[in-house]
Amino acid sequence: MSTDQAMLILLPESPGHAPQRRWSLDQDEVLVGRDPTAAVHLPDRQISRRHARIVRRNDAFYVEDLGSKNGTFVNGEPIPPHQPRRLNDGDVLSIGLAYRLTFVDQEGTVPLTFEPHRPALIELDEARREVFIGGRPLEPPLSPAQFELLRLLYQARGRTVSREEIVEAVWGEEAAGGVTDQALDALVRRLRRRLAELAPGQELIVTVRGHGFRLNLE
Repeated sequence: MSTDQAMLILLPESPGHAPQRRWSLDQDEVLVGRDPTAAVHLPDRQISRRHARIVRRNDAFYVEDLGSKNGTFVNGEPIPPHQPRRLNDGDVLSIGLAYRLTFVDQEGTVPLTFEPHRPALIELDEARREVFIGGRPLEPPLSPAQFELLRLLYQARGRTVSREEIVEAVWGEEAAGGVTDQALDALVRRLRRRLAELAPGQELIVTVRGHGFRLNLE
């Protein structure tokens, strides 16, 4: 079924179920948030009162995070506050990680059923120093050393990172000579334990013997 009206559709949590809620984007600006007056009203404490807005400009639609506490994501990627991001047909918006909405553009096809959206296994919000695994926040936050190690592995995008690179990134070039292999291995173990809290049984940090470590993003 196609539509000549752009809309947001609430994604169900279970596969094969039809969507229950739809909002037509028939205004130039549509507020998304916990405020009861919001056109897209999402009543959850994780959602800010004025969380985000959808803006229409010259028949294109943009989503803008309004400085919300828990962020707005497009296809699993966090968008910076107050920097509008253009939406394409089929994009999935995660609002504070509490609601998932799919954007259907004008002339787009409205799906009758949905398969559940699978966010990236590991996502980093470097500005807020937050880590998400499978779309869920890792709480409490990582220690500074753990976060720096994870950020280095994450930015390597599957490349093996040497022990020397890790020591320099975490402890600094001046301290490199005083960091033992035991200290580095202990840091890796602690980070593995923290990641396992949300991904039990998955080997997210792989040891490449004789070379270093890499992050398993699959």
